[in-house]
Amino acid sequence: MPRSVRVRPEFLSEVKSALPRNGYIRQTDLAEYLQISQSTISSFLNGRPVDYLNFREICRALGLEWQDIADLTADLTVESGKDVFSSPLPPTTEENNKGTQEISSSHFFIEHPSGQVPLDSPFYIKRFPIEERCYEQIHKPGTLIRIKAPRQMGKTSLLSRIIDKSYSQGDCAVILDFQLAAQQIFVNSDKFLLWFCASVGLALNIPNQIDEYWDLAEIVGSSMACKAYFEEYLLPTIGKPLTLGLDEVDKVFEYPEIYRDFFGLLRALHEEGKRREIWKKLRLVIVHSTEVYVPLDINQSPFNVGLSVELPEFNNKQILDLAQRHQLNLDENEVKKLMALVGGHPFLVRLALYHIANMDVTLTEILQNITSSSSIYADHLRRQSLILTQQPELADAMKNIIDNNFAKLSAATKFKLHSIGLVKLQGDSVLPRCNLYRQYLQINL
Repeated sequence: MPRSVRVRPEFLSEVKSALPRNGYIRQTDLAEYLQISQSTISSFLNGRPVDYLNFREICRALGLEWQDIADLTADLTVESGKDVFSSPLPPTTEENNKGTQEISSSHFFIEHPSGQVPLDSPFYIKRFPIEERCYEQIHKPGTLIRIKAPRQMGKTSLLSRIIDKSYSQGDCAVILDFQLAAQQIFVNSDKFLLWFCASVGLALNIPNQIDEYWDLAEIVGSSMACKAYFEEYLLPTIGKPLTLGLDEVDKVFEYPEIYRDFFGLLRALHEEGKRREIWKKLRLVIVHSTEVYVPLDINQSPFNVGLSVELPEFNNKQILDLAQRHQLNLDENEVKKLMALVGGHPFLVRLALYHIANMDVTLTEILQNITSSSSIYADHLRRQSLILTQQPELADAMKNIIDNNFAKLSAATKFKLHSIGLVKLQGDSVLPRCNLYRQYLQINL
């Protein structure tokens, strides 16, 4: 998959009409919702190349199937003897992640903190020893890595670096984002696993041979047919290890018929890697935003094996480091004030430093205008509030948490709020993640 993708010319009129059809009057409305630049939206709508992950996010917001409208002409193909990976990843960039970057002021560019942090970004903060453990693990045959954290905590950025590490060691590598799967894919287990096989093959640019294997599904079930497709076709065709990154798999939690079969399959494939050479070539990286609140047999769950990674918030030292990378001279007292507002939430911290470095606002002004419409957090807070508005049971639970500081919630409700990033879990207690959310939602719920 190329690093950049564009809309095929014959679909330009369709994507432009999808903007108002989905409630976005202006391009800036969609840009604010997705928290990406308006220029990226404009490029997408006019058929110019945009970052691959941004392309898929825009398609999701517009209700479009990205595979149908994307120009998938690729420079790297399996047939030419080169690897393919579906994430927009440049060559290995370890040198960029070895501490604070020295950036020439004449070439200093401040990235807006939206989406995945690019591999070559000087603003990626490593959370030692998490990265090192993941890089070590991805070298091992048949490995399984699980990454858990709420939204905008850096899961996809870490996943892309693991994929890049795998690619640099000669593996094929694919990322599938389950949030971007069309709703009709979740009809039943058979259709979902068919999509799963087709998506991996498409990302690898391998000709589709699913029909030859899916006749088995009526006899042995779709899980076995999926396993046979990987074992007899996909893995032998690429002829080298495959690292498969599965992003936002908790989307599947909503579909009981599907999650039992799918997660049971993943666990079975991992176990096969302990016994058979062909399955040692498969390396899995599973990314999810919340606790596993669905019932799964302990012997069929992929969530209790492999390397488990939970991304923490930034600490004081890491925020000082990040401020220096923005060429800011914040002292420890100023960092404490910022953390008193947003904790160590990576996105919220980076957004503040971005605007301060651009001289849009001072730290004092940020602290004085927390919930106003002119706040740098206004768009983000509206987006979080919209999620609650669309799910009244979550809004009621969040109000209860803010009003009472403690609420007895169902596991599903608690973990959904945690997945969104609005709360933190401390033992049996559920608390607002930071004072920013507490103050805003006290007024707006």
